[in-house]
Amino acid sequence: MPRQLILEQTIYTLEQLEPLDAPQVALAGRSNVGKSSLINSLAGRKGLAKISSTPGKTRSLNYYRVEPDAFYLVDLPGYGYARCSKTERAKWARLIQTYLKITPRLEAVVALLDSRLTPQKNDMDLIAYIRNLGITLIPILTKADKCKQRERAKIQQQWQRLLDTPTLPMCVSSKSGMNRDKLWELLARTAGVAPAPSLESGPDPAENS
Repeated sequence: MPRQLILEQTIYTLEQLEPLDAPQVALAGRSNVGKSSLINSLAGRKGLAKISSTPGKTRSLNYYRVEPDAFYLVDLPGYGYARCSKTERAKWARLIQTYLKITPRLEAVVALLDSRLTPQKNDMDLIAYIRNLGITLIPILTKADKCKQRERAKIQQQWQRLLDTPTLPMCVSSKSGMNRDKLWELLARTAGVAPAPSLESGPDPAENS
């Protein structure tokens, strides 16, 4: 059965935020990294997550229930938005920080990184913060269709060295669908609803990158 994404809850304030007793994987990234497009790609339909030409459109925590797996993808507000007031940025930061700290079933944070850009300071700050909280981090490179394979490989290697991980970050493309199925399986395994991968050697998780 194809997986479905259902927008179940939208949280704007700390008062609305309550721990949810279900496995969750959060999606975090710069405000123009393509989070909404990736969510729509995973859902297999346009319009589920609103896309805007103005960075910082997502100003809430959006809980998407994954069926039939019964875990949640939680879309966090993007960072790096420059057209918002300091008060707004501080409000979203508190909301994100509180969510990360009080969610008992948060299995991982997916850090979405633009494959066209060398590692950015605000991305590194997010990664350091997530790691300091002891939360599993999954780096994913977005917009892979917008740069050449050699360029993507160079950025993958840079991130691999910076993160000190044994594997290259996976490259994905919402436009072409590159590695969409592999990303779904990674998310499901992370949420604990799919069998672990075989120990036998297989294709690199960044295949077609």
